[in-house]
Amino acid sequence: MRFRFIQTEKAIYPVRVLCRTLAVSCAGFYAWCRRGLSLRAQQDAVLKVEIRAAHAASGKRYGSPRIHADLKAQDQHVGRKRVARLMREESLEGQRKRRFRVTTDSRHSHPVAANELKRNFTTSSPNKIWVTDITYIWTREGWMYLAAILDLFSRRVVGWSIDSHIDRSLALDALAMALKTRRPEPGLLHHSDRGIQYASVEYQSQLQDRGIICSMSRKGDCWDNAVAESFFSTLRKRSRPGGSRNWWIARIGFTSYRPWRIASLKIEFRMVR
Repeated sequence: MRFRFIQTEKAIYPVRVLCRTLAVSCAGFYAWCRRGLSLRAQQDAVLKVEIRAAHAASGKRYGSPRIHADLKAQDQHVGRKRVARLMREESLEGQRKRRFRVTTDSRHSHPVAANELKRNFTTSSPNKIWVTDITYIWTREGWMYLAAILDLFSRRVVGWSIDSHIDRSLALDALAMALKTRRPEPGLLHHSDRGIQYASVEYQSQLQDRGIICSMSRKGDCWDNAVAESFFSTLRKRSRPGGSRNWWIARIGFTSYRPWRIASLKIEFRMVR
């Protein structure tokens, strides 16, 4: 290790000074240079290439445990601590999971609708059942929030809204887009969680004025809105580590989207981040 340090720093400090400081002989250092890399160092160099490739293939998300698992799956006999050391030497690290953000505030005095959907996520035609939810997305300038409405028949996003604040207007803007683009007949079933954004007087008035039936998940039961939860989970996982440069760029990119299928939305959102 001392000889390797001297080799790295000799462009800045004289070799004689470095050898004296580290208590090694100059002759020993030059003999080490003539011997070249050891077998272990050569193996490390090959492993570093494979580690960098696996890290890049994961979207720079994986840390040493997952990189180690990938190498084992390729019949590479290497220890986890060795992978961690080589990743440190290459300045590679996994994406850390950010702190959970609460997007559902069910502590309010507004009336709560019954669960009319009852986890029946299939329908025979479009504009019969919509599900909606709000999620959070990290950017380098802070959190932004996305409200989206999905049609259960096609699994298309029919309405959405993005903002830096989570309030009633976020959900109302997504609903307004869905109503404008789809123009559903009365009797459509609209399912959401019990959040104050959906239970508010303004939001419920919009539903009632258009003859839309309101359905809400049971308290603390995310499975009642599993389609929306699954969509947002996949969307966050596909987001590039580090986030967008700022939320306005992400918003501009997202507003250029046309409401096609969910798969198209995932690809488009990955591009703007």
